[in-house]
Amino acid sequence: MGYSPHDHRFLSTLAQTEHKVYFVQLQKADNANLPAEIELMDWAGGKREFRWVDVPNYVSSLKYLIAKIQPDILHAGPIQTIGLIAVLTKFRPLLMMSWGFDLMEDVHRNIWWKKITQYVLSKSTFFTSDAQITRNNAVQYGMNPEKTIVFPWGVDLDHFKPTATVGAQHVAPLQLFCNRSWEPRYGVDVLAKAFVLVAKSKPNIYLNLLGGGSQGDVIRRIFEDGGVIDQVQFPGYIPQKDLPHYYNEADVYISPSHVDGSSVSLMEAMGCALPCLVSDIPANKEWVLEEMNGWLFADGDVNMLAEKILHAMENRDTLNEVGANARQVAEARADWQKNFQKLLSAYELTAQLN
Repeated sequence: MGYSPHDHRFLSTLAQTEHKVYFVQLQKADNANLPAEIELMDWAGGKREFRWVDVPNYVSSLKYLIAKIQPDILHAGPIQTIGLIAVLTKFRPLLMMSWGFDLMEDVHRNIWWKKITQYVLSKSTFFTSDAQITRNNAVQYGMNPEKTIVFPWGVDLDHFKPTATVGAQHVAPLQLFCNRSWEPRYGVDVLAKAFVLVAKSKPNIYLNLLGGGSQGDVIRRIFEDGGVIDQVQFPGYIPQKDLPHYYNEADVYISPSHVDGSSVSLMEAMGCALPCLVSDIPANKEWVLEEMNGWLFADGDVNMLAEKILHAMENRDTLNEVGANARQVAEARADWQKNFQKLLSAYELTAQLN
């Protein structure tokens, strides 16, 4: 859509391959760290926020670029916006990539979004996503199951790794960590309410809450009204290069998200050997097993989340083992360099279907 850290990671790795890559973005964004090997294309998009009224212009402009570049493959996503524009150009072969929310949330907005999803998938040559649940949803909405690849994006495990202090005996206070955006879909307000329930009777527990978002006032008020604001730290937005420090100073990572694909922040936490306490949405259950590398709580259940926090607190002697198991899962399934090969395979399979 614009230029996110995920875009940068994809393009940086693609820049190291033999492929010539042209980048077309739909919404205006800062491209200051675009890899030098990647060519940013000037077109009708990328000037402002996406608008439905501009779709015909987007399609015409993208058709012009395609005729000029003559690509072997067009790789597009999310489904209902740039995916639709790509389909309307009638260029094939087309690799459609779900960004998670398009198949977990946007498809349910109304009948119009559902119809667009079905249409785009029916016209896509091949499909890839980062979680089994989104792949299954794509099939449900018409994608040929034999033309799909699940590609968990993964993380840099040399960057997100435990520090030398991991393995030492945990001591009070207990430090919780969450870096999900303060938006309704991520459920940070659920975490805030659960933390209040625990912290009122447990003064030796703290929460490090990174980031920000539209629910900022609501979330801070929950802590203030609960009388535990002094037990919460708000570092704000942290650069990617500094994130491992925050993971490694924590005892438990928490993600209360209501909707997700394979969460990159969850993989980062696991890479840092951090026990993970997450909502029991399908994508999280693909990564976290109860009492093995973390714990699950019923999505949106404040009381159950509070109970699981207390469980972790009362079983601190097991946290090192649970965290070590999380690291093992990350090494087996969340290695970006290994997982990226699946995208290259998807390109090859897409090209073969031309």
